[in-house]
Amino acid sequence: MPTRILPAGADPDAVRSLTTLLSQLPDAEPQPPLTDSTQLADTLARLAAESVDELPEVVVVHERIGPVPALELIREVALRFPAVGVILVTTDTSPGLFAAAMDAGARGLVALPLSYEELAHRVQAVAQWSTGVRRHLGHGADVFGGAGGTVVTVSGAKGGTGATLTALQLALAAQASGRPTALVDLDLQTGDIASYLDVQFRRSVADLAAITDISPRVLADAVFRHDTGLALLLAPGEGERGEEVTDRAARQLLGALRSRYEVVVIDCGAQLSGAGAAAVEAADTALLVTTPDVISVRAAKRTVRMWDRLQIRKAEETTVVVNRHTRATEIQPALVQRITGTALARTTVPANFKELQGVVDAGRVHELDARSTVRQALWALAGELGLVKGEAEGGSHRGAARGPAVFRRRKE
Repeated sequence: MPTRILPAGADPDAVRSLTTLLSQLPDAEPQPPLTDSTQLADTLARLAAESVDELPEVVVVHERIGPVPALELIREVALRFPAVGVILVTTDTSPGLFAAAMDAGARGLVALPLSYEELAHRVQAVAQWSTGVRRHLGHGADVFGGAGGTVVTVSGAKGGTGATLTALQLALAAQASGRPTALVDLDLQTGDIASYLDVQFRRSVADLAAITDISPRVLADAVFRHDTGLALLLAPGEGERGEEVTDRAARQLLGALRSRYEVVVIDCGAQLSGAGAAAVEAADTALLVTTPDVISVRAAKRTVRMWDRLQIRKAEETTVVVNRHTRATEIQPALVQRITGTALARTTVPANFKELQGVVDAGRVHELDARSTVRQALWALAGELGLVKGEAEGGSHRGAARGPAVFRRRKE
């Protein structure tokens, strides 16, 4: 059986040379090369969704791939697709880089300029390893599904639009339907999830920021298990510690959460941080919550344009949720969609703060009455996004979900 090899790199000449050598290897079946980390993640996720057997045995990553650095990319691939062997092609063959690549999950290094003998030897060894892993697992190979859990980010167009309440209720709906769910507070300086649920906690997302290899045990130690079953990863109590959570730390954290939970809901707040940008970029679905008033809709438009300029997310890949909606308001959801250029959630959340005031003041938002129109709308939104099992909560349509890409999507 031929060895399927997927090369990836941003340098056209280097990738062309690599592909030429790969095509000369015995029993090799090189795939069309990919030019960036987004394409690689999307391609592997799509293949894994069809069948683990569709995944290539070997992925060859050139050191100049981008925009996500090669070692971070290797770490994500190794975590999400463990039966795929990754080789790093690099000019730096120092012991330090070798150790870092192995820690990230690479199965080997090949030095530049390329040598046919070295490349052939390394590809053969990695292919044998990959085949052995899959054979050993046998019918249990479906544990290498690779796509991991669904990640949904919830951002506010500005402060006070209801992003935290939305994130909370989406997570509660997913957990109540039987899907293991994590709720993460990446509103690092002003996060309120702990207050909404009236929980006292010792560890926060900042405690994971400096850890380069987040094992299940390390993650479990940082998570607060709520009475509802939700796994909470909370913002630090000291807002200044939020600076410790970098975009790189956020990517590593999301990789660990994806591998452990079926649903990961992230409250990103209304202020864009590096960690929040990485989360929005990595999300399967990115929600932007706005209220139907001029100030909030203008803020939503600014946010969408900023995300696009920074190459975090395109407007059409963002889903706007209209909160505090009434039929009497002049600004209706269709107008919000035209102004922002985004996708639009079919579900709107009604304006009925009286239903919320008691549970918000008591820090018991999880006890919001099931008959509440706000709760019903948010749980219906969870169904629309495909976060709940079955059709009972409003269907399984994924809204503007764009698939499980983890990396920056374009470089124009």
